[in-house]
Amino acid sequence: MTKATQAHPLDHLVLPTARLDAARARLVSLGFVVAPTGIHPFGTENCCVFFADGTYLEPLAVGNDRDADRAIGEGNVFVARDRLYRQNLGDEGFSAVVLGTGDADADHVRYVGAGMSGGEMLSFSRAFADTSGKSDLASFKLAFCASKDADEAFLFACERINAPKIDRTALQAHANGMTGIVEVVAVSDRPSGQIGLLSTAAAKQAAQGDAIELPNATLTVLEPAAFVSRCNVSTGASPHLRFAAIVFSVRSAAIAARLLAANAIAHHMSGNDIVVRPAPGQGAAFIFRETK
Repeated sequence: MTKATQAHPLDHLVLPTARLDAARARLVSLGFVVAPTGIHPFGTENCCVFFADGTYLEPLAVGNDRDADRAIGEGNVFVARDRLYRQNLGDEGFSAVVLGTGDADADHVRYVGAGMSGGEMLSFSRAFADTSGKSDLASFKLAFCASKDADEAFLFACERINAPKIDRTALQAHANGMTGIVEVVAVSDRPSGQIGLLSTAAAKQAAQGDAIELPNATLTVLEPAAFVSRCNVSTGASPHLRFAAIVFSVRSAAIAARLLAANAIAHHMSGNDIVVRPAPGQGAAFIFRETK
């Protein structure tokens, strides 16, 4: 198997939000350390949450409408898909799953060949800063994968051309004990019809049922009723793919529950999982699971 067709690991998740300050406040109240604001050269901005397993969350807002308009006019798929998501589902949500790759060019060719390319590739750089203010340049190359008739979710492969030489230890020391992401849950009225998209994006076939095992996480697609039964969180029906929940690994469920209670964050148990419903600045259900 070549480098381009090896199963891709989960890299990060994109969570649209109306305002980064609201996202930052919400995530801090959930016990996360949030990185300083990062500015993209095409009108969007983020405030990421990094984990020890190498994955991260990317809360994303539009910081400059004029730059975003220009980027869309120039064919920037990342900004165009973000706007499409907001137009259809609002400014708060969970729009994209991002997979790590060592060869985004080869992934783009593969997506085009499968009839699932989301559009032209994107290369860009932005400054990255740690909690002490030390900064470096981060550079990326993206290849997009999407269903032609779907506007509620997309995926892309991300090649890190230049990884910033920054110490992220302080950014990964979360008060809630989070260490990483173990599962991403999507919903669809037709789960089996969405597995092809996920398989193509990740270069990995589903072993069984409606789930794909990545090297570091699981992608699961459930019918809305099954999602409600599992998480006790309702979600709208859609024949397309809609990302709905993120399952995090936590060192101690008891510590996480105490922190949520102390910060007056409503939550409930679903089996052994702690579930926090979506809220402004938190566009998906957050599920905290103790792992050994």
